[in-house]
Amino acid sequence: QVQLVESGGGLVQPGGSQRLSCAASGSIFSIKLGRWYRQAPGKQRELVAAELGRQRTNYADSVKGRFTISRDSAKNTVYLQMNSLKPEDTATYYCNLLYHPNYPDYMNDNYREVWGQGTAVTVSS
Repeated sequence: QVQLVESGGGLVQPGGSQRLSCAASGSIFSIKLGRWYRQAPGKQRELVAAELGRQRTNYADSVKGRFTISRDSAKNTVYLQMNSLKPEDTATYYCNLLYHPNYPDYMNDNYREVWGQGTAVTVSS
């Protein structure tokens, strides 16, 4: 069974930086794509960034130019580098992966989905 462990959340001042990590453990042959979502109190969960493989990425308009998503395939880890943080970035951030469990699944593009438990980021002075 694949599990995700997120880390890197905490309190940061406006204008500061934070890097979130999402490490996958278990039976993974390859990551199809990695995504970071966030949910602020009283708001719906929203997609922040997606890493689609082959260095293709997508970002929410609100974080473009400030956040960078990346992947270390050797470590089965996805990162979210957050710069120029604003109070409105305060939220719980969730990692989401689509992955291939083994080589035959990879060749047939059979993938599974797994979510992290969330890590809280608070941007405040």
